[in-house]
Amino acid sequence: QVQLVESGGGLVQPGGSLRLSCAASRSMFVMGWYRQAPGKERELVAIIITTAGSTNYADSVKGRFTISRDNAKNTVYLQMSSLKPEDTAVYYCYAAWGANGYWGQGTQVTVSS
Repeated sequence: QVQLVESGGGLVQPGGSLRLSCAASRSMFVMGWYRQAPGKERELVAIIITTAGSTNYADSVKGRFTISRDNAKNTVYLQMSSLKPEDTAVYYCYAAWGANGYWGQGTQVTVSS
């Protein structure tokens, strides 16, 4: 089974930046980030095709977040800039290979002054 290990969450002030990372135990075809705030549904934030580097973003984060990958490390990153309080959520890494999908344990991101 594939394991996903997330890191980089924490507390940051509005307007600040934070970078999340997710390392997979093997190469994955697609990797991305979802987030879930209390009382809300889990939503897609950004995804990337690891081979081609193609990306897609939620409208709410376009222009502020950048997803990237280091295929040699089986790792995906989420560079978050101009953070807003509404970005506060648990961020979950997701990865898929073949017909299988996997979830990370989640990392808390809190944007507050």
